[in-house]
Amino acid sequence: MARDEQKDPRGRQDAGAPSNGAPREGGVSKTIHDVVAGPSSKATERGGSRAGLLYGLTAYTMWGFIPLYFRAVAEVSPGIILCHRIMWSVVFLVVVVSARKEWSSVWPVLRKRRSMLLLAAGSVLIAGNWLLFIFAVSSHQVLQASLGYFITPLLSIVLGMVFLNERLRGWQWLAVSLAAAAIGNLMLRGHDVPWISLALAGTFGFYALVRKMVDIDSLLGLLIETSVLLPFALAVLAWPGAPKTSTAALGTLSLSGLVTALPLLCFGAALRRLTLTTMGFLQYVGPTLQFLVAFVLFRESLTEARFASFLLCWLAIAVYALDSILARRPQLLADEPE
Repeated sequence: MARDEQKDPRGRQDAGAPSNGAPREGGVSKTIHDVVAGPSSKATERGGSRAGLLYGLTAYTMWGFIPLYFRAVAEVSPGIILCHRIMWSVVFLVVVVSARKEWSSVWPVLRKRRSMLLLAAGSVLIAGNWLLFIFAVSSHQVLQASLGYFITPLLSIVLGMVFLNERLRGWQWLAVSLAAAAIGNLMLRGHDVPWISLALAGTFGFYALVRKMVDIDSLLGLLIETSVLLPFALAVLAWPGAPKTSTAALGTLSLSGLVTALPLLCFGAALRRLTLTTMGFLQYVGPTLQFLVAFVLFRESLTEARFASFLLCWLAIAVYALDSILARRPQLLADEPE
């Protein structure tokens, strides 16, 4: 896979703005097709980062509207919804891997102890993140979930610095400090710890970090992660004491594989092409749409303390975005596995 610059032998990446280049033909719809149909052999040096941006924007737009899907199955308990997400994601991914004829690439990954440990850790993190988000939707706390995903990009910046040696500039430190102030404001003025926000940010931030550390195609990585969780999901669904689910709800839940896997596939494809800090920059799209869905469509209450915290997060994102634009530093791209 072509890339803008050669990767530093030590794995160090610089926190910079996306490199310029022409987009792939076909736009977002072509991007989604590439994720399912397989990696393109015509990627160019200038097109790699732009393709990564399209993958990322596609993923976060779908995540932004995903509360509408889970509100449609709100009658089902969060744990049962999670189990269906896992089961139908495996089904969807098996079909895709079969269509791409990539089963021969799965077995070498299973023999790598380090990769399997990281993917197993990723499966626990993403399952926890899914469950927390489903609970937030069912308990009418999408605003708090949105705040958590506003914090996630800034947490990703810190994780990239600590674990991947990505360098932060002064304005980026200010952005992280503003995000910390947003959480502190809620704890002091809201008289409660925003645990959903913190837990969502933590699980997804570390999940992104783990996936960045595994040299594996996004499709195969997601298949292994959901397969690790599958026995537990099937055991819960087969348990005689499990809550009954209506036929209509079962029909809607059968779409959860597509709803879950497609944005994650786009996310994984973007993550392989962009630095973790750049992915952090893109992540404001999802929570912004979730905020609008919660406030405009779900009519959730926006207290003064919450609004002040959102303002601090938006200011933090603006500071980071402005710094990235002014710096205009070329980024190093991760290799996409063949």
